Amino acid sequence: MDTSHFSSRTGGHPVTITRVSQTHWLAVEDDREVGRGDAVRRPDGRMFVSVDAWQDAVFDRLAAAMVADLPAPLHVVVGETDHQVRAGWERAGFTTGRREREYAVPTDPRVTGLDAVLPPSAVTVVPAGEAREDPLRVLDRAIREEVGATVGWRTMPAEVLPLPAGGTVVDPSKYAVAELSGRYVGLIRVAPVPRRPRIGLIAVLAEERRQGIARALLAEALGSLHRSGAETAWAEVDESNAAAAALFEGVGAQRTGVNLELVRL
Repeated sequence: MDTSHFSSRTGGHPVTITRVSQTHWLAVEDDREVGRGDAVRRPDGRMFVSVDAWQDAVFDRLAAAMVADLPAPLHVVVGETDHQVRAGWERAGFTTGRREREYAVPTDPRVTGLDAVLPPSAVTVVPAGEAREDPLRVLDRAIREEVGATVGWRTMPAEVLPLPAGGTVVDPSKYAVAELSGRYVGLIRVAPVPRRPRIGLIAVLAEERRQGIARALLAEALGSLHRSGAETAWAEVDESNAAAAALFEGVGAQRTGVNLELVRL
C-alpha cells in the first residue's frame, strides 16, 4: 500500500501525507520525514492510534488522514498533563472517554503491610505458573460476564475487555489464583517486565468478595516480585473504581499520574 492523501503547506514547502501500510502513515516535506502516524488493534478489538510530529499543522494532517482511513471508533491514550497532544486529538474530534490513575506500588511486605496477610479460611492462593489452565479460563470468562453485566467494560483496562471467542487467557503462567472448594474464585495477573512489572488485573467473583481474597492475591503477587528483586510494580485503575483504588492505596501505592483515553465515535 502506498496511497497519498493530499499535499499542503506548513511554511514554505508542501507536505504530503502517505499511507505506506495498513497501520502506518508518513508526513514528508521537501523529501524529509516530518511526522508519522501509527495504529494498532489491541486484543479486545479496539483500534488505538498515535501521531509523532513536531509541528501542530503536521499533527493535524496526519490525524485527519488516519481518521479518514480507519473505521470508527478510534481510541488514543494521552497523559492528562500533555496538553499539546491532547489538544491535537481534540481538534481531530476526539473526546475524553475515561480517566485512569497510574500507581507505583511498593513490593516490600514491610512497606505494604502484607507480610502477615493470609487468605480466608478454606481459600488457597495458587502462585503464578501453577494454576490449572482449564479452571483458570472458566474463572476468567465468569469474571468477564460479571463485569459486562454490572459496571461495564468501559471502566476496565483495554487488555481485559471482551476478546474474540476462545482468546481470553493469553499466557496462563502470569496468573496467580485463589481456590475455594476445588474451584477458582479470584485471580491476579502480573506481567513480569524486568524494569517495571505491571499488575494488569485483579478480580474476585462477586459472591466471594469482601472476605480479603483480593488482598491475599495482592500479597502473593507483590511478595513474589519482591523476592525476584523488583522494588516496585505499577498498576492502572479507572477513577470510577473506588474499591480498586482503595486496595492499592491501602498498601502504600503512590499515584504517579493520570491517563486519559480519548475516543472518536
